[in-house]
Amino acid sequence: MASRWMVLGHHQARGQEGWEALAQGIEDMVTGISSSVETERGLAARLRYLTTSDAGYEAMDRAGIHVAPKTLMAWLAEEATPNRANRARLDAAYWDLRRQNVAADLKRRLNNDGRGTRIEVNGVDQSAVERRHQRDLPPRSVNVRGIWDRAVDAWLTEDEHELDALWDEILTDHFGSDRDKYSKVSSIGWSA
Repeated sequence: MASRWMVLGHHQARGQEGWEALAQGIEDMVTGISSSVETERGLAARLRYLTTSDAGYEAMDRAGIHVAPKTLMAWLAEEATPNRANRARLDAAYWDLRRQNVAADLKRRLNNDGRGTRIEVNGVDQSAVERRHQRDLPPRSVNVRGIWDRAVDAWLTEDEHELDALWDEILTDHFGSDRDKYSKVSSIGWSA
């Protein structure tokens, strides 16, 4: 979406595209194993999670983990440790599967039985911008409905165009003449 923020850092304003903040907000809702894949506990937990379903094996395949069954069994039995590259791939596969598994729950929570989710939008950070170049960008709080299924699907597939279209829809529906001011933001937050 075009806006007056075409060159965001021209006057030292800091922020990101609204659609990026929207995707980051969804990403932040995904929780999982807190132990690092570099620890025995974290590695074992990821391997268990990935090997209990066909979807887990598909996630490992997408992540580029192509090892013999004997090797995978040795990893599971903690008789062998994957090399650094395979640990990174296991971590990527784990988070890929985790995102897939929580998508339905994210949609349910964000749709909130049709009531939607109230989001707070914070305009770009202008703390380093000279006073004469600053714009009035108070935080805005709006209730967003009807887009969350599409937003979660776009986040899952990393569809930047759809996320941008959804952010444009939010701006059009809720920000009126201020929509241009919030095309780029410092953050978006919600509690869902």
